[in-house]
This record gives sequence, C-alpha cells and structure tokens, in this order.
Amino acid sequence: MSSDEFMRPNDQFTWYQESDPALRSTIVAVVWLDSAPDWERLRSRMEASGEFVPKFRRKVVESPAGLAPPRWVDDPDFDLSWHLRRMGAPAPHTPASVIELARVAAMSGFDRTRPLWTFTLIDGLEDGRAALLMKIHHSLTDGQGGMKLIPTLFDAEPDAGPPAAPRGPHTSHAESSTLLAALGYRGHQVLTAARVGAETVAAGVRAIGDPVGAVRATAGTVRSIGATVAPVREMLSPVMRGRGLSRDLEVLTVDLAALKHAAAAVPGTTLNDAFLAGITGGLHRYHHLLGAEPAELRVTMPISIRKSGDPAASNRVTLMRFALPVSDPDLSSRMRRISVQSRKAQSQRALGFTDAIAAALDVLPSAVAGGMLKKIDFLASNVAGPPRPIYLAGAEVTAYTPFGPTMGSAANLTLLSYAGTCHIGMTIDSAAVPDSGAFAECMRAGFAEVLKLAKPHRGTARLPVRTGELPRSSHRPTPRQRTAGSTVAPHLSSR
Repeated sequence: MSSDEFMRPNDQFTWYQESDPALRSTIVAVVWLDSAPDWERLRSRMEASGEFVPKFRRKVVESPAGLAPPRWVDDPDFDLSWHLRRMGAPAPHTPASVIELARVAAMSGFDRTRPLWTFTLIDGLEDGRAALLMKIHHSLTDGQGGMKLIPTLFDAEPDAGPPAAPRGPHTSHAESSTLLAALGYRGHQVLTAARVGAETVAAGVRAIGDPVGAVRATAGTVRSIGATVAPVREMLSPVMRGRGLSRDLEVLTVDLAALKHAAAAVPGTTLNDAFLAGITGGLHRYHHLLGAEPAELRVTMPISIRKSGDPAASNRVTLMRFALPVSDPDLSSRMRRISVQSRKAQSQRALGFTDAIAAALDVLPSAVAGGMLKKIDFLASNVAGPPRPIYLAGAEVTAYTPFGPTMGSAANLTLLSYAGTCHIGMTIDSAAVPDSGAFAECMRAGFAEVLKLAKPHRGTARLPVRTGELPRSSHRPTPRQRTAGSTVAPHLSSR
C-alpha cells in the first residue's frame, strides 16, 4: 500500500465537507502568457504528465462501507481532451475576460467520476497574448506541491526539450481491488496502533526519570490540541458576515523586493508578516469605510508540514486559525504582534497531530464542522514561486495569479511570488463583501502603507502596488508599466 493511495484525513475532511458547495476546495490559477503556446507541444507535454504525476490520471473512489478513506485509483476512461481544453477569449478579449472565466471556475465543483483537474488554454487575447486557466482540487496538491510540479509542466527556456522520464515504474491502483485495499488499510492501521502503543509504553518508562518534564510536555500538547479544535462560535468581523455561493475575483501586484525591504525595516519580522500586515491594513480600511472598527479578525493560515520525500501531487498543509490585530495604528507594532501570532501558530505542538485531529472532526456532522469554518473571517496563504521567468510550450509566462478557495470564510488572499513580483489573488464571497472593488482598493492602500517602511532602493521608490494590472513580457514593457508608480490601475475584477 503506497503512502498516497488513500486520502489523508485532512483531505478526507475537506472532501466530505463539500456536501456544502460553499466549502468547496477548488483552487484556480491563471498563468498569463505573452503569446499563444504551441498547442501540439502543450498537448504532448500533458499526455506525458501521467508518467510524472500519476494522480493526473487517477480518480477518487469511496471505500466500501466506509472501511477506509476515499482511494485514488487509475481512471480506465481517462480522456485528455476532457482535462486539457482550448478556447478563444470571449469579448472584449482582455484579461478581464479571463478573470470572468476564472470566477466561474472558482464557483464550480468537479466531476467526481474523473481526475480532479482541468486546464483551459485561452488564446486570442489582445496583442496576441494568451492565458492558461488551471483548476485543481486541493486534495490533489497544495501551494508548495504545485510549485514542485512546475518542472513537469513548464520549461526554464523557450525551446527546452521534454523533461527526463521518471525513474522506476509507478504502482497501479486498480478500482477493482478497492475492497482488498480497504481491508489492507485497516490491517495497516492495526499494526500502526500497536507500534504507537509500544512507543507510548517506552515513553512512559522514560518519563519515570523526568516526571515533571513529561507532565509539562503532555500538558502543553493537550493545550495545543485543545486550542486547535476549540469551537469557533462567532465571527469577529461585524460587517463580513454573509455567506453565499457567488464569488468575485480581484488581482493585486506588489514588488517582491519592496515587500522584503519593508519586512527588514521591522527587526524580527518576515515577508509573511509584511504580507499579513498589508492584509490587516486593508481590512481595517474596509471596515472603517463601513463604520466598523474591530480590534482583531480571525484568519486561517495554511502551515506546511511537507517533508523532503513527499510527492509533489499531494496536499501537505494543515490549517491553523488565530486572531490578528487590525486596528493598531502603529504599523511596526502591528507587524511585531502579527509575527508573534504567526510564529506561535507555526510552532504549535498540535501540528504533529493534525491527521488525528482531522480524523476526529470527520466523525462530526458536516453541518457542525462547516458551521465553524463559516465563522472564520479570512484565509491568507503565501507561496514562493519561480524566481526567474518560465515558459509554457514556447510562450513566456508573464504573471502567475493564484485564487484559493474561501472554504466558508469571507475571502481568501493568496500571494504567489514570480520573477520578482508578488501576485495576490483575492477570492471574495460576494455575500460577505458586496463591493469587491472597494475591498481591493482598501487592500492596495494597506500594502502601500507597508511599503512605506522600506528604505528607498531601486524599484521601490514609487510604491509599486497595483490593482487590476498584469505585466506583459519582460522583453516588451508597455508605457503604462514604466509609469505606473503608485497610480491605481483600473480594476481587473470579475465584475
């Protein structure tokens, strides 16, 4: 039995929560291209991808009688034309046309009888540009896993050849053997329980030598797990309270070097702290606009538990929730407080028990756990992407915009750094935030405030924070790019 044959408890939790469409785990990303890629070359690349990423050709099958978690099995009816599609850009043939298609994709689920991904090439954009709309279920991969998949799909050079074939055969997961696999899974669980029991006895013997330390460690772990599973009974936002099925998408770009310099200006803080400071500054402005002044808002932030040997096509994150300050007028103070909260979440002892926690939550009625998810104010995620330009079947990638699922919250803000620029995709529940344009403008102002902390250096003196603007090829800058500075571009939004 391979380690990724069955869904991990965290994935199983989100899989079953999707009985409520508001809690779908659909990830959408738009890869912006300076030209249309070679279609046949792209198709051949994706045809071979199943050899590199077996899950691209596997579907999810429920185990009989719930004996085991859902299982990844080979799809005997796999049809690449279903998963890799091509279409012309609808009028007005601008990036906004692509964002509208992405918005619809973000609101829709998957055909659960097929592998959980679709890629759509959209060509015919203005100036001969194109875009690849990628839609992937979160159980297939996470942000860091998606970046590890880049060498499989993209090239470092425009005329690079196909990637080297993987070494060794892949294990086949046949649907016909699901019952036997489920029984094997149960047997493996029994052996694992026995091993854990033996380790527990050994730990008890060791504790005799240091009973005080053992009690403290156990108490600390129990407190950490308790804080992780504690019910969320109320939203902290007094205005972002509605929850629905409609989504709006907004785009914000920030210079990566500028954001790093802003973080360096406050000793002890990181780029992620500066990212969260920009978000909280934007949220404060949005609430103030609506006459509200919350002191804190609750965030869910993915914490990576990925190990070096974990496969790229796998989800290796756990979701930690905690409150962040939004009303502290002293930005440096707010960043330091954010840093303390973030580091505390990343060092929780409960991180080692996330699978067990998720398995326990799985036994609760979906409405109970789903109700807690809907009381989270926002999600925030920060993913480090390629530092240099990459290419898709000969076309240069000019921008890479991620849109994460809201999973019951009011909004998801995901940052992906690519070739020196932070691309922040905002997926917004329109029932919680009726005016996504105003929300995006508040976010722009929040990040502009953070960048003022940066000492003047090349590329940051003019506060390069833009909403609704995407860079073109690095070889063909436009006058608008050269003079954008702190000017707010027209919104590139889904509405």
